[in-house]
Amino acid sequence: MPLNSLHLRNLLADSQLDKEIDELTELMVKRINQLCFEECQIDRIACTLQPRCRQRWLLKLRLLNKLTLDDQPKFCYSVHKNIIFRDYHNKTVVYKPTDAYLYTIDFLDVYFHGDYRKLNLYISKKQFQNCIKIFKDRINNRDEHFQYLLTDQENFMIFKFEEKIHVMFLNENYVLSNATRDNITSVELLKGICDLFARLHFPEFKLKLGIDDQIEIKSIIPEDILLNVKKEPPETKDNKVDDYFWNILSNDLDALSQYCEEVNLYLNKQNDLVIKIHFGVNSEGMGKKNPLRYRDLRLIFNIIYRIYNDYYIIWA
Repeated sequence: MPLNSLHLRNLLADSQLDKEIDELTELMVKRINQLCFEECQIDRIACTLQPRCRQRWLLKLRLLNKLTLDDQPKFCYSVHKNIIFRDYHNKTVVYKPTDAYLYTIDFLDVYFHGDYRKLNLYISKKQFQNCIKIFKDRINNRDEHFQYLLTDQENFMIFKFEEKIHVMFLNENYVLSNATRDNITSVELLKGICDLFARLHFPEFKLKLGIDDQIEIKSIIPEDILLNVKKEPPETKDNKVDDYFWNILSNDLDALSQYCEEVNLYLNKQNDLVIKIHFGVNSEGMGKKNPLRYRDLRLIFNIIYRIYNDYYIIWA
């Protein structure tokens, strides 16, 4: 049987083979650099249409390890940036750039062209109030549609353009664009995204960060709504509330349980039904630890949004 990737994985997992691992990684680095600088971007048409690495993930590898633009294959990176630009402007792209990383100044150039140099300077000096003034001006006076939030400890700035979430890592000088499958590794970042979505879509829900680094979201269904729900399953779906409580609510709770540490339902002293959920960056849903991804959080928000907007909820 010829050598395959599993053999290399096994070697890398063996901590006693330090010298062998060093030699192997040197070979890998040499091959990666050869692939990027000598083979792929040399053929610009092929690099543009069919890069040798899937969605140019080798750019991400360098960027996340704090290599600068001078260490990147520059033509490949310029194509990567242009794909994000075209996707933002709803133009045709070879692939959808999900979980795509850019250096901060390039992200600002794509999304805030005209102010990007000032914004980059303010961010580098942590003059965030000056940034906020520019954002407010673009929203109020230039009819631009986006939302933003600076997290409590000022380590992240979160942007929402339509349905896409972008996360600026303020201390690392890069931005995650169109966050989807990546894991959310910071409690501060998780709380910031929750605060932003709560402000936009369910502002009267109780949302807080517990001492166990778990987000808690609580809503209340009043007693008079519960009393109006039919005691037997409805034969038709004409009544939206009946249909939800008999046919949809259980599915929503099952979906939440996959990503939440706890999903609690109970009656308070007023006989209202309280729905309370807890989740964190690593919640134990369905009996196992699940790193929370951005798209998982979106599913949680979609369920909360439906409850908030469609099913007569009041809030405590």
